[in-house]
Amino acid sequence: MKIQAAVVREKNGSFQLEQLELDDPRDYEVLVKIVGVGICHTDLTCRDQYYPAPLPAVFGHEGSGIVERVGAKVTKVCPGDHVVLSYRACGHCSSCLGGDSPHCDEIFAYNFSGTRDDQSYSLNDGENPVHGNFFGQSSFASFALAHESNTVKVTKDVPLELLGPLGCGIQTGAGAVINTLAPKAGSSIAVFGCGAVGLAAIMAAKIVGCTKIIAVDLHQSRLELARTLGATDMFCPGEIDPVQAIHAITGRGVDFSVECTGLPGVFRQSVDALNVIGVCALVGAAPLGTEASLDMNTIMFGRTIKGVIEGDAIPDIFIPKMIDLYTRGMFPFDKLVSYYSLNEINQAVSAMEQGKVIKAVLRP
Repeated sequence: MKIQAAVVREKNGSFQLEQLELDDPRDYEVLVKIVGVGICHTDLTCRDQYYPAPLPAVFGHEGSGIVERVGAKVTKVCPGDHVVLSYRACGHCSSCLGGDSPHCDEIFAYNFSGTRDDQSYSLNDGENPVHGNFFGQSSFASFALAHESNTVKVTKDVPLELLGPLGCGIQTGAGAVINTLAPKAGSSIAVFGCGAVGLAAIMAAKIVGCTKIIAVDLHQSRLELARTLGATDMFCPGEIDPVQAIHAITGRGVDFSVECTGLPGVFRQSVDALNVIGVCALVGAAPLGTEASLDMNTIMFGRTIKGVIEGDAIPDIFIPKMIDLYTRGMFPFDKLVSYYSLNEINQAVSAMEQGKVIKAVLRP
């Protein structure tokens, strides 16, 4: 079928709206009419080739929509269902079989290869193939072809166009706190970088009962929003050394930190801000090969660093949980969202890169 999609054809290139041909769904595939799709930092990381996703490609991995058709062997969803699309995993490695699909042995191949599992293409421009299947969806488009395994059925009681970011960015931030760090009530936490991921972490920290929630960001507007979402203290690194400030107000450093920027210097700060047995969740995606320096003694004496992928979340469980928290008024992630049409994708990206918008959601 013919679809409209935003295509990137060269490194650092702009998104070009093109008409493409999308395959019919195979046995375990699901054709979804996209009603909303969030723009995530990972989409831009791949556009700029910091992660070597093949080009030309259709990115987009925070899609939400309505099931249009399903493959012959699909049992999980049916036409008319509202769904959120998340990441893919192989389902058969030891991590997946152990309930830890974010750490699938083949996570990179299943989400960044640009092809189906059998290396076939699902998209073409009439003459040549276009890489799709990004995170098992490529949802910067009017329709997307997902796999049954990364399709999550959701309630019809919540605006569907809002829900796409739950499939990655919001899930990552909230899950880093709720699933990975799992702070006890009364704990202290510092979040470095208050974009969508960091602000989701702040909301999650409030939900689990952290009583000292520290936001660190260069943008004053984001710090003010962080305050409304649960932050108790805010620091701007351009005005104050956040590590010194955090130790000053806690007396010993925080119990937990979340690093959301992918910048080596900020990662160092997020570790140095911990108390002696504190735990840092490393969430920010850096270009492949990025190295960071730490004082080895800060780790030897008891601090812990945990890498986090997709908030250590099982989407079929965690996405409905986030929606439930939203409907209860406890997780107002809608305050992060600004809407654009699909043909405004480059304007939306520019606004995000300039810090004017936190989470842009495209409505094809």
